[in-house]
Amino acid sequence: MDVRFINPFLEGTISVLKTMAMIEPRAGKPYLKEGKQAKGDVSAIIGLTGSARGSLALSFSEESILKIISNMLGENHGEINGEVRDAVGEITNMISGVARKKLEAEGFNIAAAIPTVVSGKDHSFIHVLGGPSIIIPFETDSGPFFVDVCLKDTRKEKN
Repeated sequence: MDVRFINPFLEGTISVLKTMAMIEPRAGKPYLKEGKQAKGDVSAIIGLTGSARGSLALSFSEESILKIISNMLGENHGEINGEVRDAVGEITNMISGVARKKLEAEGFNIAAAIPTVVSGKDHSFIHVLGGPSIIIPFETDSGPFFVDVCLKDTRKEKN
């Protein structure tokens, strides 16, 4: 995994949550994730393809996503429901869009699929590339969430 891929997703996450939810997430130190276990209670994963291929996942603790959604929509939710899951997919889409735009400035042309959302305690997901990914942990006043990136530069691959 190329470290150049980390900052666009870190910056995109902060930008989207500040703008859409008036939340100032604090990034922790990125680390290598092994396995498929999600770090939160609800996650969205989106496939990425083009001059870089892989996937982006966001995984939120219940407390953090309920506060984020409350701020975004102006209504409180007491649990993860269909509306919250839809919003997690849309947040993932927005962060992907900001990060892809930043990567485009670096010479990458990347398209995104439609996010898939999974929820429940101890759920898991597998990245498109199947290998290890980089986790960027974030903390909010309402709890943690995690950005999980697995991306590979395909510009040098032979067909």
